[in-house]
Amino acid sequence: MKKVCCIFFVILSVSILSAQQSKLSLEQIFSSRDFSSERSKALKWFEGGDSYTTLVASSENNGYYDIIKTDTKTGEQSILIPAKWMIPKGTDTPLRIENYTWSTDKSKVLFFTNSARVWRYNTKGDYWVLDLKTKKLIKLGGIKSKPSSLMFAKFSPDGNKIGYVREHNIYIESLTDGNIKALTTDGTDKIINGTFDWAYEEEFSCRDGFRWSPDGSKIAYWRIDASKIKNFLMINTTDSIYSYTIPVQYPKAGEKPSEAKVGVVNASGGVTTWMKLPGDASNQYIPRMIWKPNSKSLLLQHLNRAQNHNKVTLCNTLDGSTRVVYEDKETAWLEAVDDFKYLEDASTFTWVSEKSGWKALYLVKDGNETQVSPTDSDMINIELIDEKNGWLYYMASPENATQRYLYRIKLNKKGKAERLSPKDQPGTHRYRIAPNGKFAQHTYSKSGLPPTTDIISLPDHKVIKTLVSNQKLKKQIAAIDHNPQEFFKISLDDGTSLDAYMIKPLAFDPSKKYPVLFHVYGEPWSQTVLDSWGGSNYLWHTMLSQQGYIIMSIDNRGTPGPKGREWRKCVYGQIGVLSSSDQAQGTQKIIEMFDFVDPDRIGIWGWSGGGSMTLNALFRYPEIYKMGMAVAPVSDQRLYDNIYQERYSGIPQLMPESYEKGSPVNFAKNLKGDLLLIHGTGDDNVHYQSIEVLANALIRHNKIFSMVSYPNRSHGIYEGENTSRHLRETLTHYLKTNLPGGGK
Repeated sequence: MKKVCCIFFVILSVSILSAQQSKLSLEQIFSSRDFSSERSKALKWFEGGDSYTTLVASSENNGYYDIIKTDTKTGEQSILIPAKWMIPKGTDTPLRIENYTWSTDKSKVLFFTNSARVWRYNTKGDYWVLDLKTKKLIKLGGIKSKPSSLMFAKFSPDGNKIGYVREHNIYIESLTDGNIKALTTDGTDKIINGTFDWAYEEEFSCRDGFRWSPDGSKIAYWRIDASKIKNFLMINTTDSIYSYTIPVQYPKAGEKPSEAKVGVVNASGGVTTWMKLPGDASNQYIPRMIWKPNSKSLLLQHLNRAQNHNKVTLCNTLDGSTRVVYEDKETAWLEAVDDFKYLEDASTFTWVSEKSGWKALYLVKDGNETQVSPTDSDMINIELIDEKNGWLYYMASPENATQRYLYRIKLNKKGKAERLSPKDQPGTHRYRIAPNGKFAQHTYSKSGLPPTTDIISLPDHKVIKTLVSNQKLKKQIAAIDHNPQEFFKISLDDGTSLDAYMIKPLAFDPSKKYPVLFHVYGEPWSQTVLDSWGGSNYLWHTMLSQQGYIIMSIDNRGTPGPKGREWRKCVYGQIGVLSSSDQAQGTQKIIEMFDFVDPDRIGIWGWSGGGSMTLNALFRYPEIYKMGMAVAPVSDQRLYDNIYQERYSGIPQLMPESYEKGSPVNFAKNLKGDLLLIHGTGDDNVHYQSIEVLANALIRHNKIFSMVSYPNRSHGIYEGENTSRHLRETLTHYLKTNLPGGGK
C-alpha cells in the first residue's frame, strides 16, 4: 500500500513538473536563469585569422583568466598569457580583464579593467600594459590618476607609446621612460577633447575621439565645444534624503548643435593645427574621420545640420587647408557612413550610398565612383573587404526583409553575387570574418530557435568548431506548449506590402474570436518583424499567447528593412503620421483577413519610438485600438535631441508642421481606450519630462489614464533589484485587466 502511494506520488509529481515546464511564467523569464541564452566568449582574430585568442578560466587562479591562443583550423590551444602574469606588483590576485588589445608587433598587450559607465556603455576605466618580453606590468595614468578615469587608450603604431583621454584632455604616455605628456589642457565639462558629448555619442555612435597617424608622429582629434548647449536637469530623489540635480548637456530639437572641430597635434606635443572647414561650426556635424595612409592628410565626413548633404573633405594637416573631394546629397536624410576606409592603393576610399535607390558600396578615386554591390537590391552592411583575393563580403536579404544572409561579390564586379549562408538555414545570420577571409565566427538563429555560434571556414561555410550550441535552452523551448511565430504579408490598398507576424494562442480555435496585442516600434531605427531569436521579449509574448492572446507585429514604411531607399525614406517629415497610418491600415486589413481576430479587443504596446507609436495609434485611430501600453515614449518631438529628430523630421524652425503633425501629444484629446504610461525618472535619453507633458495634456482634456514611474531608472528601465520583472508584471496585469484574453 505504501509502495503504491509512493508510485502515485512520483507520477503525480512528474505530471505537475511537466505541466509547469509547458507553461511560462514571468519569474522564469525575468528572475531566474531558466531561459537565459549562452553566449560565446569574445574572441579576437590573431595572425590574420589563422588563430584567435580568448579569455579562458585559469586552472591555477580560481575565478581569473588566462589568454588562450587557438589554432583556427586544428583547434590546438596554448596559453599566451597566464593569469599569473596579470598580477600587479604588491598584490596576489590577477586583474579582472574586461578587454585587451595587442601592439602591432604583438610584443605588448593593453588591458582594460575596473570600468565605469558613461551614458550607455562602460567606456571609462583603468588601463595596464604588459610587456611580454620582460613580463613587466604597469598601470597607465601615473600615480595621480584617479581610479576608472582613463578612456580609449591605444598603442602608437610602433608600440612604444600609449594615447588616452582623461577628464576631457588627451595624453601620451611613453612606455620606455613613463613620461606623460598632455597634448591638450583646456578640457572641462564643456570643452571636450578626444571624446564626445551626449548627442554625438547617442546618435552618431561617436565615443573614441582621437586617432594616431599611420606613422605614429601625430594625433588627430575632435574638440567639442558644448558651452552653448543647455543642461537638462534630471532629479535624483532617492539616493539621498535631499534631492539633487544631474545636469545633462542635451540639445533639444531646434537648438543648435555643439560646435565640433578637428585638430592635429604632434605626438610629442605642441600647437594644434585646426582643419579649416567652411561654414558655421554650430550648424554642422563631423561624424567620421580617417587618416590618409601617407599621414599627411585627413578625410572627414562633413554633414550639414539638416543631415542631407555630406561633403567628404580632404584636410591638409600641415596648414589645415581643406577641399571637398566627394559629395552625397539627399532630399530626405543621410546616415553617417561607417564603412569608410582607404584601400591599399592609398588613393581609393570606400563609400556607402542609396543614390541609386538601393544601399550599395562604392569605391571612390579621384572623384570617380564605381558601384560594387548589386544595383537591384540592398547591401545591409559590409563584413569584409578582402583586397588580396578581390572579394567584398556583405550582408543582404533581397527576397525576405525579415532575414539576413552573407553574400560575396568580386570587387571588380566580374561575376554575380553568391550567397554563402546555407540554404537550409533560413533566418538570421551574423558574422565576424577573419582579416584573411578564410574563417568566420558565425551565429545563426531564427524565430523560436536560440542562437548557435560556430567557427566556420569560408567560402564553403563548413563548421570547424561549435562555440555555443544552446542545447539546454533549445530543449526547454521545445518543451514549452506554444505555437510558432507565423510570418505573413499585408497588402494595403495602394499596393504597399507590409511584413508581419503572429503567434496564436494555445488550443487555438479558428471559429472563435481572440484579442490581439500588437508589438510596435515603427521608427527608422529598427525593425520588429525579424526571423531571429527574440530573447526575453519573445518569451514574454509566448507566455501571453499561452494565456489566450494573439501576438502580432507589423513593420511599417520607414523601418530600416532592406527594401530600398523609397521604403525607408518616404517617412521624412511625417514621422508618426505615415507610420501610424500604415499600422492602422495594416490592423484593419488583419481584421478583414482573419475571422478569428476580435475587433473589439485590439491592443498595442511599444518602448521608446514604439511607445510614441503606441500613443499615435491610440490617439489617431481610437476606433481601432482599445488599449495601449507606452514605455518611455517621446510625446512631443520637440523634446527629443536635435541630431535624431532633425534628421527625420527636419529642423523645427523650417518645418514646424512636421513636429505639429507628428507629435502624439497634439492628439491626446482623442483618447477613448485604456492607456498605461511607464517611464524611468532617470532617463537621460527620452526625458521624464515627455511623460509629464503628455500627462498635462490628458488631464486638460479630462482623459483617464494610468501611469507608473520607475525612480532613477534610465531609458532601458533595468537598474535596481527586480526592475525588469516588475515592469513586465505591470504590463501583464494591465493587459489582462483591460483586454481580457481567451477566445469567444
